[in-house]
Amino acid sequence: MFNLHLTAEQLEFRDTVRDFVQNEVKPAALHPARLEPFEKPLLAELLDYASRMGLRTLALSEAAGGAGADTLTSCIVLEELAAGDVDIAMALAVTQGLGRTLFESAMSDAQRERHLGRFTEEHAYHLAFAGDDAQAERAWNYHREDLAEARGGATAEKQSNGDWVIDGTFAFVPNAPIAQLFVVQARTGSGNTAFLIPKGTVGLTVGEPGKAFDAADGRSLARWYHGTGSEVRFDACRVAADSVLGKEGASAFDASHDARAQVLIAAVNLGVGRAAYDAAVDYTRIRVQGGRPIIQHQSIGAILADCAIKLELARTIIWKAAWAADNPEAVTDRSVSELPLHTIARVYTAEAMHEATLGAAECFGAMGVMRDMPLQKYVHDAFVFLNGSGHDSATKLGIAEAVAGYERAAA
Repeated sequence: MFNLHLTAEQLEFRDTVRDFVQNEVKPAALHPARLEPFEKPLLAELLDYASRMGLRTLALSEAAGGAGADTLTSCIVLEELAAGDVDIAMALAVTQGLGRTLFESAMSDAQRERHLGRFTEEHAYHLAFAGDDAQAERAWNYHREDLAEARGGATAEKQSNGDWVIDGTFAFVPNAPIAQLFVVQARTGSGNTAFLIPKGTVGLTVGEPGKAFDAADGRSLARWYHGTGSEVRFDACRVAADSVLGKEGASAFDASHDARAQVLIAAVNLGVGRAAYDAAVDYTRIRVQGGRPIIQHQSIGAILADCAIKLELARTIIWKAAWAADNPEAVTDRSVSELPLHTIARVYTAEAMHEATLGAAECFGAMGVMRDMPLQKYVHDAFVFLNGSGHDSATKLGIAEAVAGYERAAA
């Protein structure tokens, strides 16, 4: 049954990661020299450190070489990591989520034998998924026929010898610059087909990581993502028949994978809000005005109380959604709501953490907007979650469909 009493192992994971973040991640991530520039490259050495701690393979079963952590444990760990650096947390969230689905259920035995060893042994071995943006498509085509030719992405053509040739471009793929193995969803004559394509395959080109500043014309560019990512192109990329993941024409990624992925993102989002809140509490305890610390002022206390409420409510729905993702029978027997709890967690957390970071920044006054202070970064990070991929004007429609009992026609 759903239980908020964490196990000794979960507490150990949380405390270990919290110490790592406090001692190693925060000093590097929040150094003024890093906060001031628009460009904030991924802290690769610390990402590798986290991988060596076993956090990259956390969700794999013990038989596969992981820790066998459930989704709730992964959420606890990712919240702690994001409280130190959101980019490290997001990079690990992508690899964790894909790794669990790939190695535990989607791959054939032969594919698992070919790729699992490297994944568990090489600490810099990350995963990336290149596929159609279902959220974006739904936003524009909700009540209209989905036109394949209007979409970007990739197409795959089967050759007479059983091999496949893939062509197309994905404008942005999370984790692409650090990925050693790509899961590529391409359109084929029989529907969407997923392929396993290792880095270095002829015809696969990974672009440079996204920039926040364009040196060519001096324009400042919006950075609407966390972690790292870039364009991925396929130009007559030939892959063998045994690279097909699952069945031809059928996506290897079902609703359970999407539910876990959304909950992990919400946990990372929560970590950003908590970091802002912790910073505000620490500052208001030492900032004295009117003869006493401002944390004792009613107006500041009210702001912090609102932040604390939002954090607790977000954590509660994230944990519940994580537990439900691992225990689908609880939905079947009507123990928990049939509403998409992962979407509710994603939506509420994004909105609540945006408000919480703004409240935390308000406690700093004018200092909250200075580029060498962490609050401006926390506000920006929360704003990205609120407006970035996976949370747009169409996200709530999934909840509305469940309420109404409406099923949209399949694309």
